[in-house]
Amino acid sequence: MSTENLPQSPEQPSRKPRVAVVFGGRSSEHGISVVTAGAVLKAIDRTKYDVLPIGITPGGRWALTADEPERMAISDRRTPSVDQLAESTEGGVVLPVDPASREVVYSEPGSVPKVLGEVDVVFPVLHGPYGEDGTLQGLLELSGVPYVGSGVLASAVGQDKEYMKRVFTSFGLKVGPYVVIRPREWQRDESAARKKIVDFAGEHGWPLFVKPARAGSSIGITKVDDLSGLDEAIAEARRHDPKILVEAALRGREIECGVLEFEDGPRASLPAEIPPPDAHAYYDFEAKYIDSTPGVVPAPLTDEETAEVRRLAVEAFDAASCEGLVRADFFLTEDGEFVINEINTMPGFTPISMYPQMWQATGVGYPELVDLLVRAALRRSTGLR
Repeated sequence: MSTENLPQSPEQPSRKPRVAVVFGGRSSEHGISVVTAGAVLKAIDRTKYDVLPIGITPGGRWALTADEPERMAISDRRTPSVDQLAESTEGGVVLPVDPASREVVYSEPGSVPKVLGEVDVVFPVLHGPYGEDGTLQGLLELSGVPYVGSGVLASAVGQDKEYMKRVFTSFGLKVGPYVVIRPREWQRDESAARKKIVDFAGEHGWPLFVKPARAGSSIGITKVDDLSGLDEAIAEARRHDPKILVEAALRGREIECGVLEFEDGPRASLPAEIPPPDAHAYYDFEAKYIDSTPGVVPAPLTDEETAEVRRLAVEAFDAASCEGLVRADFFLTEDGEFVINEINTMPGFTPISMYPQMWQATGVGYPELVDLLVRAALRRSTGLR
């Protein structure tokens, strides 16, 4: 969509497209989403777009927030919260429910609702459940508002590690050994569910990685070296998700690759390598965001390996019917084979995150990256496509 297609009146000049940056949310990744939003708000070209920041509190309230990116950074090893940024403790933002209207309304108890104007595109920088998993995307589809990133199906597949792996396998992409324990299995017979994991360890060996099936940013993940640590790891994963996924450890190098949608289709960035962090058992939440463990960009791969991982990243993007952007994570095993671990349909997007760093190395800077994503969203309609 170009600015020429936006509603105009004879008396008014053509207006800029309006971008609502929606962030925060109800998941355990709330704080990282706020940090990501701060980076996007700082980078978005205000000469081309009007911007409306909307934060979702941990409790689920849609709040009008200050447009102050400098307050949305990690400080004293703590992530920020929408509650700290909201202009009111009670006011709420309401998206349109009529696809014929894109007007956003703000209301507070005892006050007349205030129309904030039309929104032309939403940039949802939410991570995890209730935002990255297709729920927000479904709401925006019903509202008829275009948005950055993947649609309902791809977002849901990208959030659920079990079904993500099932989709990849069906398209011929290689995944590592894993086992899933669903909520009903815990409810029916907890000891049998635990034995399922122990039997998996007997077949594939230790260590294992015990994960929430539908979380991200390495939250709730535990590397388990032997049987003594299993119960605690299960409890930690179930604290974030009643469905857990257990993976066998793969011996190899961690390689990541970004995919970005251009007008002629998706393209892959130069890949990055994530070296084992010195102070952490693996590339966990603190290594990623608090201690900012650096990746190596571009990854020291052969030309053939680089071409192959870029090809596989685009293949994964297409397999899950993704749109906009994806970060695809692989292991390069000791026998020279790429095994896909997962994709992120809204990857970490802070300036220190690997996705922007990979595109920077490929020749696309952070502001241009934001602009390309907004433009891709404006080109798409909602609904079946």
